[in-house]
Amino acid sequence: MELIDAIPVRHPWRWVGAAVILLVVILAIQSMTTNPKFYWGTFRTYVFDVLVIQGVGWTLVLTVSSMVIAIVLAILLAFMRQSDNPLFRYVSWVWVWFFRGTPVYTQLLFWGSVGVLYPKIILGVPFGPELLSWDTATVINATVAAIVGLGLNESAYLAEIFRAGLKSVDNGQMEAAEALGMRRSKVMWRIILPQAMRVIIPPTGNETIGMLKTTSLVLAVPFTLDLTFVTNALASRTFLPIPLLMVAAFWYLVITSVLMVGQYYVERHFGKGVDNVMKAPVKVPPPAAADPIMLPRGNNLA
Repeated sequence: MELIDAIPVRHPWRWVGAAVILLVVILAIQSMTTNPKFYWGTFRTYVFDVLVIQGVGWTLVLTVSSMVIAIVLAILLAFMRQSDNPLFRYVSWVWVWFFRGTPVYTQLLFWGSVGVLYPKIILGVPFGPELLSWDTATVINATVAAIVGLGLNESAYLAEIFRAGLKSVDNGQMEAAEALGMRRSKVMWRIILPQAMRVIIPPTGNETIGMLKTTSLVLAVPFTLDLTFVTNALASRTFLPIPLLMVAAFWYLVITSVLMVGQYYVERHFGKGVDNVMKAPVKVPPPAAADPIMLPRGNNLA
């Protein structure tokens, strides 16, 4: 059997597009490296400055702490939305409605002013005697206010992501587990949630990266140790905003790259056995000529 001599399809416009993109990249690099107004010397001076590194550290602290609070609350809110209790469903809906419907900057301003609204935190009998009291400004300082404000706001968005992930799991999983006598809460934690993670992880990774950049708004608290505030303060001191903006952008890109790598491995872990992996096509040899059918003597097919 003669094989077909297949001629691959040519794509000349792909090469044209690649050449245009390469030319644009080269021109952009050449423009940035030769333009003296970028002040690359100032960039190199401050990119590893002690204050900048401390700002990077505080930005990571805010991001991680806020996301931990947000994830815990989001799981609870998502389970409440799936509950048979109408009160739980209503409370969860109101929470999501309020924190998604108001700007995060406004919420941070509120947490920064909570000490003015409530000078003391009092623990006691309702309408009765006061047992313990604390100064609000001492308990809810700028760091706590920033973390709580960011975490509560983010929990509303993550709650919807977690709810979508839970709904992506077929109801038959819950019914089969309950038929075996498992409690509903145990089914959620041991069966439904692990399967929903492959749907939850990608948007949660995006929200984490978004939270990293949202920390630049904590000046509203006011919190003055994050990366954006530090670089802006250095820019005001040196009267050179462009190189300090590039310093901030550089560190945000570094942290984002690390988070994206971590997200990739987490997605791969929870996507085992589900994700479609592109494999090289298998070459199938042409079918061999069929052997003649041997019939016993005396048989006539006519």
